[in-house]
Formats: sequence, structure tokens, C-alpha cells
Amino acid sequence: ADIWTAAPVFKYLLNSFIISAGATALAILCGIPAAYALARYNFKKKEDIAFQILSFKFAPEILVVLPLFMIYQKLGIYDTYFGLIWVYQLISMPLLIWVVRGYFEDISVEIEYAAQVDGYNWYQIFFKNLIPLIKPGMVSAALLAFIFAWNSFTFPLMLAGTKIQPITVAITKYLGTDSAHYGQLAVAAAISALPAIVFAICIQKHLVRGLSFGAVKG
Repeated sequence: ADIWTAAPVFKYLLNSFIISAGATALAILCGIPAAYALARYNFKKKEDIAFQILSFKFAPEILVVLPLFMIYQKLGIYDTYFGLIWVYQLISMPLLIWVVRGYFEDISVEIEYAAQVDGYNWYQIFFKNLIPLIKPGMVSAALLAFIFAWNSFTFPLMLAGTKIQPITVAITKYLGTDSAHYGQLAVAAAISALPAIVFAICIQKHLVRGLSFGAVKG
């Protein structure tokens, strides 16, 4: 009971939700325009840039976490929501850009030309015409980005202290040097998995449609 009291699971769950939701929102805000640019515009070394963005997702986190730790200490953003949300972009944004880029490429550019003829400006075309069309892909990409952020361990292990600690790191409190509290560990792990599962079930329709959109085209 003492160790359960010393590790308030719901506080850590709230931390995880704030960080993951904030990271996903920032990835959507910045990643969707980037995906559109990579899908629609031709510029020098476009594919190299796109591949470089994707490589951030697959690069070992341990390679960058130590320099980031030193930078975060100097900037004063160690153990803060802002710091973790910012670094989680290395996880969430590359995935979202690559997934959403495919949906923009699947939309005929003639739709935009027709809207321009009707007098719409770029912002109206983007938000009223394109965003509704890519909504299934955007939702599925956002869900995947949220789950990857929620499951992150290395970044919060090194860049979060005792104040802003997500559930993935906090549950290690139940593992001692000489013993393991398996009951509490199992309960904490099950609770930590529930939000992502519930989130996926709630938007299952969009998720299935989004992930299968490109496969059934034509």
C-alpha cells in the first residue's frame, strides 16, 4: 500500500496524456502543411528532405538524448511539459508527415484548380476542400503518432525528472533492486494501456477507413 501511495498512477497518466496530446497537436499543426508542401510542390532535393524527415523516426533515440539532456539543462526546459512535447516531435511528426503526404498525393490537383476558378483563395481551398478529404488519413496518422508518443520511454527517462514523469517511466518505481511488486506493476501497466485502446475504439471507423484509403483507390 505504501509504494502504491508513493506512486500516484493517475497523476502519471495525466502527465502522459498532456505530453502525448500536446505532441500530437503540434505535429498536426506543423506536419500537415509540411505534408502538403512535399505532396504538391517540386523543389530541389525534395525526396532527400522527405527521406531525412522519415529517418528521424527510425534513428536510435539514445544517439540524441544525451546532447538533448545537456541542451535542456542549459535552456531550463528539463522536466517540463514544453520540453517533452517538443522532443516528442522526433517521434510523432515524421510519421504523420509521411502518412498524410500520401493522402494529399491521392487527391487530384484538379480539385484545387476548380476551386481557384470559383474564386476560393488558398486557405479556403486547404481548410474547406482538402482537410475534409484527408480527414480519415489525418485521424489515423494522429492516432498512430499519439500511441508512439504515449509509449515513448527513452526520452522521458532522460529528459523528465520527478515533476513531469509519464506513466511509462513511473511504473518502473515498482521494480526495486531486490524485489518487484508484480501486482502493482501489472495493474499500472494495464491502466497505462487503457487510454490508447479506448481512443482507438472511439475512432475505429476513421482509423480503418484511413489506413485502407490508399489500398482501395482505383
